[in-house]
Amino acid sequence: MNPRIKKVQPLPNYRLQLTFANGEQKIYNCSSLLDFGVFQELTNKNYFEQVQVLDGTVAWPHGQDICPDTLYLMSS
Repeated sequence: MNPRIKKVQPLPNYRLQLTFANGEQKIYNCSSLLDFGVFQELTNKNYFEQVQVLDGTVAWPHGQDICPDTLYLMSS
């Protein structure tokens, strides 16, 4: 099992700075998601910045979330 998210901070260009429960910090780029269904709402920068940690992953007010394993494996 991969580490879960402890802290998230939105960055410019649809990126998220993530702090994992194991102390690692990585950056995840959300731009590849923006053309898909529910994630299209994230193109609104004000909405994108409403990201929060919820149950060990990142989530937005209207229910969009990203699997924490994906966040860990696909972040740099």
